[in-house]
Amino acid sequence: MKGKLYGIGVGPGDPELLTLKAKRLIEECDIVAVPVKKAGEDSVALNIAKGATDIPKEKIREVLFTMNKDKEKREACRQAAAEEVMGWLDDGKNIAMLALGDIGIYSTYAYVHRRLIQAGYDVEMVSGIPSFCAGASRANISIVEGNEAFGVIPSLKGMDQVEKAMDVFDNLVIMKVGSHVKDVYDLLVSRGRENSAIVVSNVGMESEYVGPLIPDREYGYFTTMIIKKEL
Repeated sequence: MKGKLYGIGVGPGDPELLTLKAKRLIEECDIVAVPVKKAGEDSVALNIAKGATDIPKEKIREVLFTMNKDKEKREACRQAAAEEVMGWLDDGKNIAMLALGDIGIYSTYAYVHRRLIQAGYDVEMVSGIPSFCAGASRANISIVEGNEAFGVIPSLKGMDQVEKAMDVFDNLVIMKVGSHVKDVYDLLVSRGRENSAIVVSNVGMESEYVGPLIPDREYGYFTTMIIKKEL
């Protein structure tokens, strides 16, 4: 009998934000699959999970996902990752594959999920708390109220797309914004809205920053910005 794959969102950083369902499945599954960019690298998602549950070393399996700029190489790596997971499932192993935040929001897991569904395997996605929800709570603000709308966009789409999104949505969440904070700041200044943004960086981690947008501050990769219609 084939095993089942669970894609599990472990939340943004604080192990206490791991859901009870995620904790149970991580403990019950035969294999805990950890996406990595290179073998042996430290996994933030795994460290979060370890903070809430005991994971024996022998259960952990690294799954490589290259960040190579060549699209064909990325696709080949994703296919190889899917086939590796399929092999474990064919052996009857149940697998918990970890991802930061929510499993359905910019998750590496999605590249495996689609392929396994197409191949007829049993898969399930287990929600986690997204960084922007946790960050808004830490900042003591709501993301939307009443009839307001909000959008989620990665800064990698470019400032022209960010500007278009600001024209459409009352409130905007910009993810992976760490290296583009100054660009967004300049855009906000041009609109007279430089005081309408909250930055949440490494939320739930030791190096957490939750506060106003400071354009000259250095921010890490795990940085999200919430732009409010009114703060």
